[in-house]
Amino acid sequence: MGLFTRLPDNVGRALRTSGVGRPLARARLAGGWAFAARSELVVVEAGDVVVRREWCDVDRAAADPETGTITVEWVDGFAPLVLRLVPGVPTTFPQTLRERVQWSVVHAAPVELPQGRSARVAIRRRADGEMFSQVVGGADLNLADPGVAAAVDAAESAARSAVGLPA
Repeated sequence: MGLFTRLPDNVGRALRTSGVGRPLARARLAGGWAFAARSELVVVEAGDVVVRREWCDVDRAAADPETGTITVEWVDGFAPLVLRLVPGVPTTFPQTLRERVQWSVVHAAPVELPQGRSARVAIRRRADGEMFSQVVGGADLNLADPGVAAAVDAAESAARSAVGLPA
C-alpha cells in the first residue's frame, strides 16, 4: 500500500458527506484512517467519522516511531487520542499534523501560579483566521482562587495585547 493507494469507498463517502475538505495528508491506521485536513484532524473508522476536531483543539501531539503510534492530547482535557499507524506504509501525516498544530498557535506564554503551579496562555487561530485566547492548565487549575484568577487574567490580557486583540 503506497502513498497513492485509493481510499476504500466507505471512507471516501464518509469524508464527502461530513463536508471535510480535501485532506493534506492521510495515514492508514489499524482499524481506520486519519486525515490532516486544512482546518481539522479527522479519523474515520468503519466508514464513520469518529473524530473531527479543529487544530486549535490540539494541545500537543507526539509520535513514537518504535510503537508506530501518535498520541494527540486535547486542550479541553478529554482522553488522549492514540492513533496506531499501519507499519511499513509511507505517510506525511505526522509532519503535516505537526505543521497544522504549529500554524494554529500564534503566541504562547507560561503562567506562573501560586504554590508552584503553572498554566499556559495561548493565542490560537482557527482555519478561517479568527484568533482567540486559550488557557491550558492541569486538572488542579482552580480559577476560583483569587490569586490564580488574577495571574491567569493578567497573562491572558498580555497575550491578547501582544497580537493586537482587545484585552
